[in-house]
Amino acid sequence: MTSSSIAVRELPLFPLPEVVLFPGRPLPLHIFEFRYRIMMNTVLESDRRFGVLMWDPNQGRAASIGCCAEVIRFERLPDDRMMVLSLGQQRFRVLDYVREKPYKVGLVEWIEDAAPTTDLRASALGVKQLLQDVVHLSAKLTDQEIELPKDIPSLPTELSYWVASNFYGAASEQQTLLEMQDTAARLQREAEILTSTRSHLAARTVLKDTLKP
Repeated sequence: MTSSSIAVRELPLFPLPEVVLFPGRPLPLHIFEFRYRIMMNTVLESDRRFGVLMWDPNQGRAASIGCCAEVIRFERLPDDRMMVLSLGQQRFRVLDYVREKPYKVGLVEWIEDAAPTTDLRASALGVKQLLQDVVHLSAKLTDQEIELPKDIPSLPTELSYWVASNFYGAASEQQTLLEMQDTAARLQREAEILTSTRSHLAARTVLKDTLKP
């Protein structure tokens, strides 16, 4: 049985302020703090997996749900610092902390979205269209050429993770989306956010056009 198929396991944990990792999304890291250099060396000697949890500096604690990351490649720098590229894998819930020093290790269980009860392809297409609208309006507003990447996932669940990962500067909203275990609900919330963003950008675009000499 592989480590990824075990329902409950111990996992080294890396709390990061205002960072929410989603399955399938890359996370580059500069490892310089001593305890995390120890953690990363340990991780590289085992299955290259560790857990990423959003750290809330206001509440002084880490979220209870995070995403497992797997080291894809790394480069050692002077004095044992390290540049690491990791990739999001399964989501998990922390059941308990096994130890706190030199770094946190948690007993975690994997979590997944519930099986959909309806066809979500129309919802996914709707979210993609909203994305296109937001990108188009952003390009018009900033007088720049902006295009969506061509490799956006098409499957509803993977798309919902991709969209959520791109809500930069909204870590608490991202954390809420990460914790959802219903793809339809996640897509619905993303549609609401994108619709609001589209309306805001459209209003600013009209104002810009009105003020043109």
